[in-house]
Amino acid sequence: MSDRDGAATAIPDWAAEGTIYVPAREDGPTSRQIASESDRSVLTALLAAPRLYGGRTIALEDGEGRILTYTELVRSVAALSRVIQRETKGDVIAIMLPSSIAAVIAYFAVLAAGRIPAMLNFTAGRPTLLAACEVANAGAILTAERFITMAKLEPLAAALGEAAPVIELETLRPKVTWRDKAFAAIAPHLNLLPRADPDAAAAIVFTSGAEGDPKAVMLSHRNLLANINQVIHGLPLDRVKVFFNPLPIFHSYGLGPGMVLPLITGRRLVLHPSPLRAKEVTKRIAETQANVLLATDTFLRQYARVGDAGSLSSLHFAVCGAERVRSETRTLVRSRFGFAVVEGYGVTETSPVLAANHPDDIRDGTVGRLLHGIEALLEPVVGLHDGYRLYVRGPNVMEGYLGADGALTRPRDGWHDTGDAVVIEDGFLSIRGRLKRFAKIGGEMTSLVTVENLAGAVWPESHHAAAALPDGRKGEIIVLLTDEPDPDPSELHARLKEDKLSERFLPHQVFEVEAIPLLGTGKLDTVAVTALAARIMQEKQAAKADKTA
Repeated sequence: MSDRDGAATAIPDWAAEGTIYVPAREDGPTSRQIASESDRSVLTALLAAPRLYGGRTIALEDGEGRILTYTELVRSVAALSRVIQRETKGDVIAIMLPSSIAAVIAYFAVLAAGRIPAMLNFTAGRPTLLAACEVANAGAILTAERFITMAKLEPLAAALGEAAPVIELETLRPKVTWRDKAFAAIAPHLNLLPRADPDAAAAIVFTSGAEGDPKAVMLSHRNLLANINQVIHGLPLDRVKVFFNPLPIFHSYGLGPGMVLPLITGRRLVLHPSPLRAKEVTKRIAETQANVLLATDTFLRQYARVGDAGSLSSLHFAVCGAERVRSETRTLVRSRFGFAVVEGYGVTETSPVLAANHPDDIRDGTVGRLLHGIEALLEPVVGLHDGYRLYVRGPNVMEGYLGADGALTRPRDGWHDTGDAVVIEDGFLSIRGRLKRFAKIGGEMTSLVTVENLAGAVWPESHHAAAALPDGRKGEIIVLLTDEPDPDPSELHARLKEDKLSERFLPHQVFEVEAIPLLGTGKLDTVAVTALAARIMQEKQAAKADKTA
């Protein structure tokens, strides 16, 4: 059996018995065509933009209202690249900056200096960041004094100085000489900037760490550009003139679709330093007349609630990932502002988008169809009767995980194990949950996401998180954390019966908490959720033992 590219599609011998092969879509470009469209570097794609869209065309603006044209952006990148070459050592330069013009220039300047950018999640904490710098073997860390001061990260910056020199961009500006400026003026026209191999590293991006220590993911130029081309073929971007991205560029969603895509396709990019500033975000969307917003369900609900009438009405659609889009969010957004909410799905290792609904063909409860050029394997999971482990292969799949020894662990036969349980029906992909986010109760795999969705249906205005804790009799029990005031478990039981769900989806305990632990990206911090649930259970059990003593 073979796909349209002629590549072998036989199920690999390492796959479990009963594994299903899902070929790439046939209604658009093949994997080989996508890879061919992506046969250049990210920097080369940016350098072509002034010629394609006009050097005086505005390329981007940030949260402080600073604006750069394509010519200004390219010259800034070229000039800074010369300083980076002189002032830093090593193949990898880490970047620790919020979404801003400075971050965009720093990313492309590192590439123009012939180095590899490593994107640091400044919300991750000292041990995680030190480990990230060590794994990436960072020769320096680029940041900004103003950012460090405003975010109160002075202790963190000092600690990171143990791993690599921390260089503030403010200190590099005076080092830009007239020769650097002259080089910047002519370099783009004379092809003086490096033309990297498309399969060379374009970024080291770290996984969220929601389930443990973050992994260092090596994404190539072809990976990033392939995924951008897949998104272009999958979404109606011809309707879009202005992108609004409040997400961090240390996340692959904020980096690829959120930053590189609009810049290399002539769409005006509007960046905002934090998705948490809901009122500011809605105001700036109105001011910039943005047409598409990148967000998560949680952030979008906040924007829809606090936004003034008409403040989001310039949007044609919002693309949401990282968590399930609730039907209440779609209804709220549609009724107040009239735009569609497109739910997508991806993982860092796939640059990141794997699937997305189309705004004209949204199937609620799914994340849409796999993007063009992506093949899938669906492997059975013992104890799970409604879902399969998902493996994917395509030109957007990472080069591999970077190890502490500098070695690269590549996906086996090109297949990446997403670790997610899914089903595909009529070509539409539905996520059952992370396989690590299932509890094994009486031999049955029980999705914690389903439990959270149950709570969300009962208490739609609150936030919820489920955790699996060990239990001697049942194997595991499910504990639900919620910020719903005085939650009544009987309401969950009533909804359980209404939805005709098994009793195993009813949490063993429901605890009210002040806040649900989240990562800096807005995703659920499942490690912290499990630790918090375990601590509350221990406290409750200790208090009960004291009473009976």
